[in-house]
Amino acid sequence: MEKAPGGTSVGVDDPYDHVQRCDFVTGEGKCRWAREHGHHDPEFANTRSADDFRCPAAIAPDDADADAEPEWDWVDCPHFRSRNHDRECVRCGLEERRMAHSADRPLLEEHHLSYREGGNELSHEITVFLCRWCHAKIHQSWARLDDDANPDPEAIAQREQRRSKEQSELGFESAADRYDDS
Repeated sequence: MEKAPGGTSVGVDDPYDHVQRCDFVTGEGKCRWAREHGHHDPEFANTRSADDFRCPAAIAPDDADADAEPEWDWVDCPHFRSRNHDRECVRCGLEERRMAHSADRPLLEEHHLSYREGGNELSHEITVFLCRWCHAKIHQSWARLDDDANPDPEAIAQREQRRSKEQSELGFESAADRYDDS
């Protein structure tokens, strides 16, 4: 199983099994990294530019009808990055509830399946969101990301408490009701 730099488990054997696409791939299957960050790796950017910035690891919508296979796997791209932006725990499904102007600890935390390799160079980074309860279980090495899990009872209580607070803030009370003007 993969390990974090501190030696704790990340909860998966292969981080790339949990990737749907690179953050730098556009809807047309083009490599945004080569256009926006090409000065960091001119050789890569020039190669992508010569191929109309087509990403060799992605299947463009035009090719989706055919049984097209990408030339590369995500691991082959030197500038791959995948950060999950869904606001729910990928293990138990708990949804985030954030209150504006609240200092409460978030219910979800970003969990790294793969880490940057130091320095300022952009490199592979794979992250998903986990509720803080699942996050702790994975780093304690007794849970895996793909376990069939339900939200922890404490997590549900925290989420519902925030939901109740949110509902009370959205409630409307007229000035007549507030000041008992009958």
